[in-house]
Amino acid sequence: MTAQLSSEVAPGVHRIPVPTPFAVGAVNCFLLRGSPLTLVDTGPGSAAALDVLERALAELRLQVSDLELIVLTHQHMDHEGIVEILVRRSDAELAAYGPLRHWLADYRASARADDAYAQAVMRQHGLPADLTALLGVLAAGMYAYGSPGSVTIALADGESLSMGGREFSVHHRPGHSPSDIVFLHEPSGLMLGGDHLLAHISSNALVGRPLNAPLETARPQPLVTYSESLAATRLMPVSLLLTGHGEPIRDHRTLIDARLNAQRRRAGQILGLLTDGPLSAHAIAQRMWGEVAITQAYLTISETLGHLDLLVRDGSVREVEAAGLRMFEAL
Repeated sequence: MTAQLSSEVAPGVHRIPVPTPFAVGAVNCFLLRGSPLTLVDTGPGSAAALDVLERALAELRLQVSDLELIVLTHQHMDHEGIVEILVRRSDAELAAYGPLRHWLADYRASARADDAYAQAVMRQHGLPADLTALLGVLAAGMYAYGSPGSVTIALADGESLSMGGREFSVHHRPGHSPSDIVFLHEPSGLMLGGDHLLAHISSNALVGRPLNAPLETARPQPLVTYSESLAATRLMPVSLLLTGHGEPIRDHRTLIDARLNAQRRRAGQILGLLTDGPLSAHAIAQRMWGEVAITQAYLTISETLGHLDLLVRDGSVREVEAAGLRMFEAL
């Protein structure tokens, strides 16, 4: 017997795991029955993703043309990669965080600008120029899995959105990306959380270009921002959190406490490395993890910078410039 491609994880809410070519594995898309018939996230821009999504809808006696609303939890290509195809075939409304409208409308240019920003950050923080250039080539291949889209419902923090016959409150929770939003159905405690919080791994707080900002914009501090977002989510009355990858979360407060504690422990380890003098983020990353695969270099730089930003915020470390690089020294 063929395994089902979807499962009902809450009344009228079906999880559809869609394959991705990325290490994180399948992305969870969610179909909400009712009016408007809603799909939350789409999967990456690949024939395999579209095939699984179409077959999962067919199992539910639906097809793409039946969709009335498509909602994006954030801008990453494994969550929005076939949005253009789905909107064109269904004429569905497209809802996303408001400032994402311009970013999605000119997706190719936005992706190129994001990569140029990322390469500049890596060079400033010690990654050799040849490795940075190679990462740019790899990034171009990854961005090919994304898609432009025309946002017709621009969402803002504190608003509400009707999905599948239920009203959800909208909450901006940046950190994993600048555009992360979560949706809470307050009567039931059901939350659709995207990648804001995952059960099996910590969500990466990637150092990315602020939405639609010029390349010379000051570097953001995504882990500081993410910590604040987690603290805000911790206070919310969530009974079931449906996540962008992996299994649902039923005790979000305990998991958030564990994530915040892990951040503090890692920051303490990095502070210990600075006792002998200033280091670049790349040098710290090498001491923490050794020589990592080139595909992981931006992740490790981002994680290192994130924890350094926590230390700077708390007054334990300061950022200085030396020999054209950004360096960090213990106070």
